Amino acid sequence: MIGLLQRVIEARVVVDGVLVGEIGAGLLVLVGVERGDSERQAERLLERLLGYRVFADAEGKMNLSVRDISGGLLLVPQFTLAADTGKGLRPSFTPAAPPDQGRRLFDDLLAQAHRQYAPVATGQFGAHMQVSLVNDGPATFWLRAAPL
Repeated sequence: MIGLLQRVIEARVVVDGVLVGEIGAGLLVLVGVERGDSERQAERLLERLLGYRVFADAEGKMNLSVRDISGGLLLVPQFTLAADTGKGLRPSFTPAAPPDQGRRLFDDLLAQAHRQYAPVATGQFGAHMQVSLVNDGPATFWLRAAPL
């Protein structure tokens, strides 16, 4: 399972002109589910997202997590993160989980996030979304909770 996290001042997701998710300062996380992923990868990814220290402390060092700053967490499903871009000029989506597995594991990640943290917002699985954000830094990190 892949998480592309961006430290943001604000972020929102719109589907068909309707706002479906929004946060203030916190983390926007684009989530890709790969073949072979399980609930364990979702659990591990969430653990890392909530504890990953990407926010500045009083000395300006990245020592604080989204939990430490009580920031928002916006989870957005994005199967293209699992693309194979190793050759050619068109990505292959063979590494991505099939839609039913991707939806199940994204929903599991989201349910775990709601149980462990607030505020949590989300995009919409399978929808054509418009995601807007103000990246703070910019600060963007790629995390992977690999299959065991």
